[in-house]
Amino acid sequence: MRQTPAIGLLLLSAFLYGQDGHGPTGPVVKMAPAPLVTVRQGKAATVPLSFRVSSGYHINSNRPKSEFLIPTILKIDAITDIVIGKTTYPDGRDMSFAFAPDEKLNVYTGDFEVDVLVRPLHTVQVGKYVVRGILKYQACDNAACYPPKQLPVSFDVRIAKAPPAPRKNPAQSPHAHR
Repeated sequence: MRQTPAIGLLLLSAFLYGQDGHGPTGPVVKMAPAPLVTVRQGKAATVPLSFRVSSGYHINSNRPKSEFLIPTILKIDAITDIVIGKTTYPDGRDMSFAFAPDEKLNVYTGDFEVDVLVRPLHTVQVGKYVVRGILKYQACDNAACYPPKQLPVSFDVRIAKAPPAPRKNPAQSPHAHR
């Protein structure tokens, strides 16, 4: 991809705004409380994580259209005996802004959801576990982009005991004597 003047201006404005203290003072992205998901040992389940971008701002999607833009990425910390699988991001919206009216940027605005697949191993103890991570994003408004931020993320997963393995009926065994 070629770098356009507008993207270069975006990067410069992010640097300059980060230097002089302008830009959002609080978090631009907030996480809603995650539902408590119960998963059986050895099975997988999806945990939906809901986020909200403050009004007047947007963040780059997970797949921005330029390699020079910082994508939104959720990084989940590994937990012993709970495997973190695929993270599924929503499609962004293509929008143009005053700083680059001829370009469409792929962004998230308002509410969006990221799904995380969790799979506890058969060996994990039954109980409730806190899963932690970080949502990395770059916020922009209609005039400029700001330095990247990180939002701490956490959600609970309840691990339930796996059902016992079915026992074979000896009468159905090919070696059963009649």
